[in-house]
Amino acid sequence: MEAFSDGVFAVIITIMVLEIKSPRGAGLTALRPILPAFCSYVLSFVYVGIYWNNHHHLLQAAQHVSGSVLWANLHLLFWLSLTPFATAWMGENLFAPWPTALYGVLLLFSGIAYYILTKLLIAHHGKDSTLAASIGTDRKGALSIVIYAASIPLSFLQPRIACAGYVIVAVMWLIPDPRIERGLRQ
Repeated sequence: MEAFSDGVFAVIITIMVLEIKSPRGAGLTALRPILPAFCSYVLSFVYVGIYWNNHHHLLQAAQHVSGSVLWANLHLLFWLSLTPFATAWMGENLFAPWPTALYGVLLLFSGIAYYILTKLLIAHHGKDSTLAASIGTDRKGALSIVIYAASIPLSFLQPRIACAGYVIVAVMWLIPDPRIERGLRQ
């Protein structure tokens, strides 16, 4: 499961970078038109990196998987695989309301899918497992989902503020989740 997932993460990042078109011109001013696409790429790269990192830690704590865990993992990978599309649409349309809202929907569903994956892994390993103790109540995960849900309708009023919400969640998760690492050391 881990090797397959790592491959999907690598493909997602590769497709995202291929969506950035080279500028028409040799001067620095030629970069201005692609700046929104580049900014959306950077944000999405950070998000995919966060999911890859936390997914890796999550699977380190897992001893075994079940069929439902495999399906939950595919559910997460499905939503993440849409990242290149949402990234390109948002970047090419200068963070317009609909693309920004769709990007938020993608983040929301990815967050929910990750939550489901963790809950199924915990259920599979037991409430007294290292994994369960490491994850705890997952307040940061719940807060992320709340910010995504608030940012989606905000995309239609103030897309930049909605994007700020997406950036805030990314910053919250930039440092890998230390709970699992601490749990594995004990």
